[in-house]
Amino acid sequence: MIASHLLAYFFTELNHDQAQKIDKYLYHMRLSEETLQEVSQRFGKEMEKGLGADTNPTASVKMLPTFVRSTPDGTEDGDFLALDLGGTNFRVLRVKVSDNGLQKVEMENQIYAIPEELMRGSGVQLFDHIAECLANFMEKLKIKDKKLPLGFTFSFPCHQTKLDESILVTWTKGFKCSSVEGKDVVSMLRKSIKKRGVRGWAGLSPPGVVGQGHTVPWDRILKAPHLGSPVMFRSVLATPTQSLSSPPSQDFDIDIVAVVNDTVGTMMTCGYDDHNCEVGLIVGTGTNACYMEEMRHIDLVEGDEGRMCINMEWGAFGDDGVLNDIRTEFDREIDMGSLNPGKQLFEKMISGMYMGELVRLILVKMAKEGLLFGGRLTPDLLTTGHFETRYVSAIEKEKEGLQKAHEILTKLGVEPSHEDCVATHRICQIVSTRSANLCGATLAAVLRRIKENKGVDRLRSTVGVDGSVYKKHPHFARRLHKTVRKLLPDCEIRFVRSEDGSGKGAAMVTAVAYRLAAQHKARQKILEALKLSHEQLLEVKQRMRIEMEKGLGKETHAEATVKMLPTYVCSTPDGTEKGDFLALDLGGTNFRVLLVRVRNGMRRGVEMHNKIYSIPVEIMQGTGEELFDHIVHCISDFLEYMGMKGVSLPLGFTFSFPCQQTNLDEGILLKWTKGFKATGCEGEDVVNLLKEAIHRREEFDLDVVAVVNDTVGTMMTCGYEDPYCEVGLIVGTGSNACYMEEMRNVELVEGEEGRMCVNMEWGAFGDNGCLDDIRTEFDTAVDELSLNPGKQRFEKMISGMYLGEIVRNILMDFTKRGLLFRGRISERLKTRGIFETKFLSQIESDCLALLQVRSILQHLGLETTCDDSIIVKEVCTVVARRAAQLCGAGMAAVVDKIRENRGLDFLKVTVGVDGTLYKLHPHFSTIMHETVKQLSPKCEVTFLQSEDGSGKGAALITAVACRIREAGQR
Repeated sequence: MIASHLLAYFFTELNHDQAQKIDKYLYHMRLSEETLQEVSQRFGKEMEKGLGADTNPTASVKMLPTFVRSTPDGTEDGDFLALDLGGTNFRVLRVKVSDNGLQKVEMENQIYAIPEELMRGSGVQLFDHIAECLANFMEKLKIKDKKLPLGFTFSFPCHQTKLDESILVTWTKGFKCSSVEGKDVVSMLRKSIKKRGVRGWAGLSPPGVVGQGHTVPWDRILKAPHLGSPVMFRSVLATPTQSLSSPPSQDFDIDIVAVVNDTVGTMMTCGYDDHNCEVGLIVGTGTNACYMEEMRHIDLVEGDEGRMCINMEWGAFGDDGVLNDIRTEFDREIDMGSLNPGKQLFEKMISGMYMGELVRLILVKMAKEGLLFGGRLTPDLLTTGHFETRYVSAIEKEKEGLQKAHEILTKLGVEPSHEDCVATHRICQIVSTRSANLCGATLAAVLRRIKENKGVDRLRSTVGVDGSVYKKHPHFARRLHKTVRKLLPDCEIRFVRSEDGSGKGAAMVTAVAYRLAAQHKARQKILEALKLSHEQLLEVKQRMRIEMEKGLGKETHAEATVKMLPTYVCSTPDGTEKGDFLALDLGGTNFRVLLVRVRNGMRRGVEMHNKIYSIPVEIMQGTGEELFDHIVHCISDFLEYMGMKGVSLPLGFTFSFPCQQTNLDEGILLKWTKGFKATGCEGEDVVNLLKEAIHRREEFDLDVVAVVNDTVGTMMTCGYEDPYCEVGLIVGTGSNACYMEEMRNVELVEGEEGRMCVNMEWGAFGDNGCLDDIRTEFDTAVDELSLNPGKQRFEKMISGMYLGEIVRNILMDFTKRGLLFRGRISERLKTRGIFETKFLSQIESDCLALLQVRSILQHLGLETTCDDSIIVKEVCTVVARRAAQLCGAGMAAVVDKIRENRGLDFLKVTVGVDGTLYKLHPHFSTIMHETVKQLSPKCEVTFLQSEDGSGKGAALITAVACRIREAGQR
């Protein structure tokens, strides 16, 4: 017993000593964590180079755009074909994807041979052969009458310009077909399919079906490899009675949707089962990776929105020398003896094609130095390629590894000692560990970039993986995962093995492209109703003009929806106004008192001081006397604060409630709104109520000169800066406009001379049904659930209070139809008013990345994908664009009326504008200006933003009235 323990201990120590010797000998192949971090950072920089337009031509990591813009979301559905061409055999697959609550994929496939004469013949012959095989496959499945979408995995170096366009750069893998390099392989395949049916089998031998390395008849078709649940696989059986040499009975047509790289196929296959999958990795004979990059970083493709899969071609990392400090003499020797010296240097350090050869070179060198095999070398050991990568996997197996080492070394002609086997085992370990570590370092750089792109503290992501080294080596996968975890401790990364990335993956890319196209078409159909043509906008302009005429006419005014109310403001500022004026601004729970100093001459300008006061709820809902006493108390406080107690000043009163004005200083309150309920005010003149309260206080006297509407105040404020300003416009929470009308047209007021500002109250345009043909189901829904159904319909289509709600209704409709948020309606989305109009402005901001759009939507409790963010942004754009165009059509009617009133061929006019939507939305003003220009080409309209129309404007109306009054007295 003791003897056996001693023997075991002796062998363990011997093994340990031998392993230490190898570790020392291969010191440069054992990379520290710091070195791996450094490699990871270098790779991050190489990625940047590949993405940049200026740096891409010299970049070794090419970062090729694939035009795959989305990963599967699980709602893909349909019947698809896939072609997989990447060697001497190729496959045709039919993939059925179903989404009836349970994601399911069924596949049937056929493997075909490509005769050597075709591999080296003309490109036309090759693609004709592929088309014939495709036809035969479809005939067997009786699907030739269907036009099925097809994905094409074409595993040769290509330059992709569209999802369905791929230019072959160079043939590899023994192919030498003429007249294909530099051409689009999809076009060539399409041509071959198109001319089929006319040519039949075109003199080619009928396609055979490949078995284990040889062609077999149709009735002995190979059953394809099982792809694992939930994929169901069926082999195709042909009846031996059918003749393959006769031409098929009818032509067929297919829709080639996508050309796919096998790495992308790997990501897409895994993405179907795991929606977090955004990286594809292959470590097999060769190696490559792809991932979803933000469009804004891809200089080689136009557009900044959304994401696109990048085929990194990372095997070429290091071709520019950035890995020279970690490459060993063995790496250099492998490179020198390869078919492409100086190229794919990273791939030569990590992929299956070279791993066994690296081990062989180390064994040879150590044997030459007398450190292994007693210094003996054999012809087999000296032959390139004789130590295969599968030997590395076999030798590293836990239990039988040393025994396998003994068998393999014996097969190579050496007579290995136990120490030789231990040493070989350790060499294999070091080589494969370095491979896994380097792969982990570059993968960590990719995941770090995704994390930074998303702006998250902790990334949860999935990597889809394929390749013989990853799948068959006993420890490679575990070591790779460990390295990624070490280098990215703040990320939660899951690795999923891909099932048939080149076949199922091509079908998945096609299925996603089809889903996106179908959903896009459905969304466009719905949004079409919100997109107004030039003719429709002209019609809106003409209808507004008709409604304006009705509002101005004495006989038609009562039934008019656009009320065209006289304001008794008969002049805009001329610059000679001067003096001190008070202004009151009452329109909500707060109100302001302002002192406005207007100067003329050399020191012309306006100086303002103001103070904001609150109105308690009990006063808002008490008696009228209490309300106006409170207002006067606040005026008294303000005058004391300004040191002007006892001074009698002219006052302008902005009173933003529905009023009927019978004079400049007289406004009858029709109805309280905005939560006010003070008794004894409705039907009364508010100027009188204010004067009475001033007299009750007996502290000071004020000359109330004007009751003002904020739209008119806006026009007057801008009129002080620009003498051409004769129109006022507000587009904020609500919307309204005013303009200077000829007195002869204002039939509600006596007198024919001069002009008067008309407050249009245009928000009610359409209340008589004249806009029903352009109103949508979404406008109707918003209107019906508003506080005033059937009223202010134009305002509900263009103003800030309602645009967010229109957007929310559209998003609800999209989601119900499965066109957004994966068809899942959240409780938050059902909540009225959550989608504030300020979000429209933020979402449409040009400087805002989709990342920030997503965070706004997440703030609203809406879990979104990148695709969802693009859709939400599009809806916001369409709704805001329509609002701006309708507003522009209304404004065009106004300026053209002014021009026609004056009998001018051309009018130069300025519009004073205020309101949060106009000022804060990034595109509203531009679109509105363009619309006015298109609809009123005979007017040159300038838009001037107003500053404080309700405060400064009220004071300027008062100043103008005082100037006119003084001139009259003189």
